[in-house]
Amino acid sequence: MSDIYKSAGIIIKNRKLLVEKSKDKDFFIAPGGTVEAGETEKQTLSRELMEEFKINVLEQDMQEFGEFHAKAAGQEDRLIHMHCFIVNKWVGEPEPNNEVEEIKWVTSNDIGKIKLGSIFEHEVVPRLIKENLID
Repeated sequence: MSDIYKSAGIIIKNRKLLVEKSKDKDFFIAPGGTVEAGETEKQTLSRELMEEFKINVLEQDMQEFGEFHAKAAGQEDRLIHMHCFIVNKWVGEPEPNNEVEEIKWVTSNDIGKIKLGSIFEHEVVPRLIKENLID
């Protein structure tokens, strides 16, 4: 089995982080998706944000946050490599679309109360809190 390469957006509004839950999942993850052949990570994120939330994001409005690695949930023989970008600006108001069932704007108080994907729960959110980007 091959590794999984994903691109994820860190969207913050009023010091709250946007997370989504897909119709077939029981946990919340960051907006984004799998990098397709011929796409850069930023192109993937821009496409996914339009598909999932009907928001338009330009590549120059994405800021590198880091690359994270973890075993895939339910597919422990595969690794996920997730490239994360802070989305500094977008056009439109995020709303669930396509396979997204629910979205939430969360703070550090919500962590532990909702199920989050492991990379965001263990690596991204703690760093966002440490860097004083979310409440």
